[in-house]
Amino acid sequence: MGNEVGNLQLVKKLNRIGILNIIREHNTISRQQLAKLTGLTPAAITGIIRDLVATGYVVETGFGKSSGGRRPVKLQFNPDSGYVFGAEITRKNATLGVVNLDAKPVMLKQYSIDMTEPQQGLDLLADEVAKMIIESGIDRKKILGMGVAYPGLVDITTKVVKRSSNLGNKWRDISIENWLQDKIGIKVFVENNSNAAALAEYILGRGKETKNMAYINLGEGISAGIILNGMLAYGFKGYTGEIGHLVIYEDGPLCNCGNNGCLESLYAVPALVRKANNELALYNQKDTLKAIWLEKGNVTIEDIIANANEANTYAWELVRQAGWYIGKGVAAIINVFNPEAIFIGGILAEAGNTLMEPLTESVQKHALPELIREVKIELSSMRKNTGFYGACAVAIKALFEGGGDALLDV
Repeated sequence: MGNEVGNLQLVKKLNRIGILNIIREHNTISRQQLAKLTGLTPAAITGIIRDLVATGYVVETGFGKSSGGRRPVKLQFNPDSGYVFGAEITRKNATLGVVNLDAKPVMLKQYSIDMTEPQQGLDLLADEVAKMIIESGIDRKKILGMGVAYPGLVDITTKVVKRSSNLGNKWRDISIENWLQDKIGIKVFVENNSNAAALAEYILGRGKETKNMAYINLGEGISAGIILNGMLAYGFKGYTGEIGHLVIYEDGPLCNCGNNGCLESLYAVPALVRKANNELALYNQKDTLKAIWLEKGNVTIEDIIANANEANTYAWELVRQAGWYIGKGVAAIINVFNPEAIFIGGILAEAGNTLMEPLTESVQKHALPELIREVKIELSSMRKNTGFYGACAVAIKALFEGGGDALLDV
């Protein structure tokens, strides 16, 4: 008897989350249409909708056209019935915010948080989440989860962070999910930052309906999130897309991963900034970036990008060189996975055409002609905040999958 009751409760919950997902996918839909789509009886649909309206996930928005008989009541998903937090972690900064269940931002802020010490960094992040909950004024019961976009290797089965060459050597075998859940009392979902960004591009950005695509993240590291047949491609343990660790120069600088001459060690943002500050002393005194270097004593990636559009300047040459070699990594993704679209994001993507022209030329040279002919290569629609929206998308996706445990009570 106990098993029968449990099975009935499970079926009821699965039916409710299934119906809710169908309503989310439609602008408006009626009870009658739901019955036809699902095969459930009108009585079952009526009971489920009653529950969903009572909990606020569904609203009735008037009457549709009648095809004979009573006019059908139109139903819509209510995205403000719940909210999720999103956080994108980098070495020295974190982007933190809260969105509704349609990923529309309510709050979005940047914080200076040093993540080289895992416990201290995560504790500070948890403190900021607690402050933002109060500042947002959102009922805590409506905060359903938190997504974290993390720059490193995340085990797909355990969600334990195995390591992060970008954050430092203390990031080994750490469970971000458990740590943050214990601190803030919210269900946490962690994902590799490039995977999260790819999901955001696929669900919210230019990648909609593009079932085979890759997102290239150009920030503190260089990596790719890959979607095949509409699903994130994880590989055996979840470590796909680490194109930043393609060795392109055997005698190159030491990479954080331990090898020499990786793409990331030469053309990720920290490498570009380091290269600029080392070389500008020897460069033309009339160069615009050199003038900033002389005034401030150093330049930032923002300085480099702001001056990269002027042809034949140091910043222009540096970004173009980066674009050419990054294009080799993109060509490798195309040759291996045969996507229909590539989206370029991360802070370096702010350089626009100065980056994209040599990158595309390099891809054309190094990818197989049969594979590159129909591939669309574009800048991401969300640019440097894609990781944050990806973290939110990860949380929302998890909430509406797997039976909807975090959304619906039995």
